Amino acid sequence: MSTKMRLKRMGGKKKPFYRVVVTDSRKPRDGRVIEEIGTYDPGQEPSAFTVDQDRARAWLEKGAQPTDRVRILLTRAGVLQ
Repeated sequence: MSTKMRLKRMGGKKKPFYRVVVTDSRKPRDGRVIEEIGTYDPGQEPSAFTVDQDRARAWLEKGAQPTDRVRILLTRAGVLQ
């Protein structure tokens, strides 16, 4: 099973809020997830991002591939170099 770390869209119309999740790459964007490891709210100024760094590192060590946006957010949080 190929796992990905990606954003799951939540919130209302024109007010997006995202959860950082680990999921099977074959599942749809807002489908079933394996684990939720953080949140991202681009509507705040500055954008709010929280992540469980230990769980994120553990999933990266297991081979989970972050999407482009999640990779940028994890780099800003100091999880990735």
